[in-house]
Amino acid sequence: MTTPFPFTAVVGQDDLRLALLLNAVSPAVGGVLVRGEKGTAKSTAVRALSALLPEVAVVAGCRFSCDPAAPDPSCPDGPHELGPGTARPARMVELPVGASEDRLVGALDIERALAEGVKAFEPGLLADAHRGILYVDEVNLLHDHLVDLLLDAAAMGASYVEREGVSVRHAARFLLVGTMNPEEGELRPQLLDRFGLTVEVAASREPDQRVEVVRRRLAYDDDPAGFAARWAQEETAVRHRIVAARELLPQVHLGDGALRQIAATCAAFEVDGMRADIVMARTATALAAWAGRADVLAEDVRQAALLALPHRRRRNPFDAPGLDEDKLDETLEEFSGESPDDDPGPDGPGGGGGQPAPDSGPQGGGDTAARPEAGEGGEPQASGAREQSAVRAAEPFRTKVLSVPGIGEGAAGRRSRARTEHGRTTGARRPRGALTKLHLAATVQAAAPHQRARGRSGPGLVVRRDDLRQATREGREGNLVLFVVDASGSMAARQRMGAVKGAVLSLLLDAYQRRDKVGLVTFRASAAQLALPPTSSVDAAAARLESLPTGGRTPLAAGLLKAHEVLRVERLRDPARRALMVVVTDGRATGGPEPVALAGRAARLFAAEGVASVVVDCESGPVRLGLAGQLAGELGGTAVTLDELRADSIAGLVRDVQGTHGTSRRAA
Repeated sequence: MTTPFPFTAVVGQDDLRLALLLNAVSPAVGGVLVRGEKGTAKSTAVRALSALLPEVAVVAGCRFSCDPAAPDPSCPDGPHELGPGTARPARMVELPVGASEDRLVGALDIERALAEGVKAFEPGLLADAHRGILYVDEVNLLHDHLVDLLLDAAAMGASYVEREGVSVRHAARFLLVGTMNPEEGELRPQLLDRFGLTVEVAASREPDQRVEVVRRRLAYDDDPAGFAARWAQEETAVRHRIVAARELLPQVHLGDGALRQIAATCAAFEVDGMRADIVMARTATALAAWAGRADVLAEDVRQAALLALPHRRRRNPFDAPGLDEDKLDETLEEFSGESPDDDPGPDGPGGGGGQPAPDSGPQGGGDTAARPEAGEGGEPQASGAREQSAVRAAEPFRTKVLSVPGIGEGAAGRRSRARTEHGRTTGARRPRGALTKLHLAATVQAAAPHQRARGRSGPGLVVRRDDLRQATREGREGNLVLFVVDASGSMAARQRMGAVKGAVLSLLLDAYQRRDKVGLVTFRASAAQLALPPTSSVDAAAARLESLPTGGRTPLAAGLLKAHEVLRVERLRDPARRALMVVVTDGRATGGPEPVALAGRAARLFAAEGVASVVVDCESGPVRLGLAGQLAGELGGTAVTLDELRADSIAGLVRDVQGTHGTSRRAA
């Protein structure tokens, strides 16, 4: 068994260690989401925490970790008699990003069903994690269907399995801990809210602290057991402090004054719902217990706000997480009126609420609108036109659904129809290669007529390889949405760029919600550039869009050819992910010899390859040339105006791009 890196040997990362310790003291806090760049000891600290947790008493032989003092009456392994039980270390169960639904919630034991003819339930990771830690590394990359199951279990404290003739319910209360790198994409808001606390981690910029990190890591790699032994005393001290804080926790008094500060803080930062208030109350109480005090102080409330609110005040994925600490202090000061219930008690042996156990190592812890430079009618500028400053995007709105036609086989998402490993079962087929998802009913039906010929004599079913059937399922996939944005001078006419950026921002928000990859190509002046290579981080695309300047001629052909090159490379990297190209332009093409003809030839490349495309027509004014519509026809796609892009316009219209072809073609 691998010796884990000692928790107390982690250098710095005070907020991370504190958040984990508070959950160890009070699991009701609701878990921790750790956000930060790679190589910042996120996973190391989480894995080290499990060694500090007190042992749990379980019913002997129960696969679902029932508490012998209060066994679950509906436990599949029950009913259990009251008794002393047995003690075992608290578990930390890791949920791989690519885990199957069966592995998470459990499923019918196929081997026993076929061999013995009995229905038996095989528990999943949720059962293993009950009364322990469920850890998800790269939680932002978790498939949507697994996220849904986690949300259900976290909300109800139980896992319900209704599938393949099995109906099982078992307790599933666990400490949910996730780590993620925001550059790889954000979390769904529903899952984000399920994490009680969040911390941002980053590598220290202090040379002395970085030296100590390297020194300890090298020492651990050379002799894990010896290194752990040198930190055994500190580990024992923290373990005892956790036990003492757990015993003190029921006696901690949360006065009305502290409750008013909590409620006022949540209201001031306009967080949704009441979960934030509850989490802050539990966190402040845990902070007081960790500090060895029986009363919650204002400093506990402040620290609780810094840990519990940053991820709850975001209105969309493009908002930066964090709190305005000056506003926080003003709110706490305004509602700091003391009452007899709020008399501060003396500090306990742990000091102020907010610091983890000490160890011997070092610790650390206006835009302006662009002036139109084209004529009133949006005429193209001269090639030497002056570049204009970036324009602030208009407020985003909910967009219509833009999907790729046909049925794909790409990564799980929420945009276009696809054959997936997860989703609704639509039929059965003979497996091609390894069997991944058994269609039990079809398999039994295929084997049943041959039982007498195969000499069946017992209750089990005689099944051969030819009888096995693979379940075919249909769900939704995520696509590569490549934005090709016209940033030329004609787009700046009548200050249209703010509305255009708002539309692209809205489409980016839609891409985030549908779990797409996004890329950004811009063109202006005399060339096109790949402003953002395809990525799962839509907030990175939003940042690039926000700083996009405008001005110059309109090299439409260059923009399309750059997009064609990007899609060709991505097709080699990820052939299963289908692409949707969104061209945002007024359709003008200027600059260079025969710009209109060259743009038409570039557009027909996409039509020939069956690339799904949509043109967002940004032309405005009383006289419209219809150039964007012509471009859409050459691309083999459809055109929508900025107004038509809104979900609430032309009630209920759902555009299926490339629908004018009437056929399902494979997109790049």
